[in-house]
Amino acid sequence: MKKMIPFLVVGLFILQLSIPNALAAKKVEDIKVPDSVLNITKENTYPNPTQNLPTLQPSELTSDLIATTKVKIENPNLIRMLNETSVNSTPFALGYRAVIYLGHWPLNYESTETAPNWEYQKVNTNYYDNRGGKANYQIHYVQEAQKVVEGGLTAKVPQADDVKKMMLLRAAEKTNLPLSFQTVVGAGTKKGHVYNIAPKRLGYLYGYVPAVNEKGKVTYGEVYLMLKGNKKMIVVKNVTSQGIGAWIPIQDYISFQFIASDKPV
Repeated sequence: MKKMIPFLVVGLFILQLSIPNALAAKKVEDIKVPDSVLNITKENTYPNPTQNLPTLQPSELTSDLIATTKVKIENPNLIRMLNETSVNSTPFALGYRAVIYLGHWPLNYESTETAPNWEYQKVNTNYYDNRGGKANYQIHYVQEAQKVVEGGLTAKVPQADDVKKMMLLRAAEKTNLPLSFQTVVGAGTKKGHVYNIAPKRLGYLYGYVPAVNEKGKVTYGEVYLMLKGNKKMIVVKNVTSQGIGAWIPIQDYISFQFIASDKPV
């Protein structure tokens, strides 16, 4: 009598866009923007692309798999890969066992501090010498040259792009500010707010691109898909954590500092 061989079909078919519900963390109190920091979205001569953060939902299978492990899985790219996975069970799978290695992944990011630096990088200086004048001279902001401001991680880590995406998502949730790892201020960008330079004074109007300093902990692990009979589960091994920080510019905002002096500064 021939023995019946159990079998199971594993395929990669279903494509969905997702992000785990865990990423929809509660937003903390919004950071208050100082009066000296102005939005230049409408005035910016360089149209920065809107930073559309992905809003993904895990498939039913992905949700079931994530629930089988105690380690948080929040990496959007890992969630997307799980969403593209289909496991077809069969009544003849009794006794079947398989372990599929899905790779070494940054699994989640836990934020510990989110703080703004309103003068992250100087991008412009408007200047006028009114020492020979007899009345106030008015100046306003005009961007002299196009400036590209980039942020980044403060240390090298494996799979940095995945880590940056998770940090960006968390920082944006906490601050409710338009964050991006790159922002551009176009030449000729203007703002109508007027600054007065008194007679016998020199006036300096400095423009800065602000940024958020995001700090926290990223957790890594080796991810396995375990198939045991009709059961499916995620197993995470060799879990490690490390501290990480990042500077993330605030897109289309300029922080202004005006100085009037009787001598050059």
